Amino acid sequence: MKNKDIKILLVDDEPDILEIISYNLSAEGYEVFTAKNGVEGVAKAKKKSPHLIIMDVMMPEMDGIEACEVIRSTPGLDHTIITFLTARGEDYSQVAGFDAGADDYITKPIKPKVLVSKVKALLRRLKDDKKEVEDIVKVGEIIINREEYKIVNDGEEMVLPRKEFELLSLLTSKPNKVFKREVILDKVWGNEVVVGGRTIDVHIRKLREKIGDHHFKTVKGVGYKFVL
Repeated sequence: MKNKDIKILLVDDEPDILEIISYNLSAEGYEVFTAKNGVEGVAKAKKKSPHLIIMDVMMPEMDGIEACEVIRSTPGLDHTIITFLTARGEDYSQVAGFDAGADDYITKPIKPKVLVSKVKALLRRLKDDKKEVEDIVKVGEIIINREEYKIVNDGEEMVLPRKEFELLSLLTSKPNKVFKREVILDKVWGNEVVVGGRTIDVHIRKLREKIGDHHFKTVKGVGYKFVL
């Protein structure tokens, strides 16, 4: 999909923010729409069906959290990528954002070039969602062989225990996406009994030791994500 075919909706009550972000994203060739509050944002989302929504949290009439929940419950928009761009950086605010259905949470201030890079990373998920699950996939310098439960990291071949492999496979399926702890438990451990949150932490620690600490980021109170 070319940039000109990608629709992005910006929702923020600050005109300067809308103008700056809109200018930089339009310069990349994206089709950009704007809304100045949550109510208008929901209406624009339903009308335009954007691929990505970048939204503030604190807004008049309807805040970003409520708007996100409404958008997520709207048929046809449940798979739209949503990220919050806000000055609210507290842990509880981020947790509320992810609980509402957001895919990412970016704190202000942020340089336009950095934001554009983050947008490109988020939009890569559009391609990832369309890919069929393959037995052998390459993520950065890591090659994952799902059939043999084997990986090659920076040229070094290693065999991982089953749960470590499945956890790595899940996180790398969508780089930069935050996977909630409950989603990880469900996808990796399923209905297995006596599995607590600390189990995830232990497996993440082992993966950090084997794959590289910089690849695994913790989002406090939410979960983990894999970064390239």
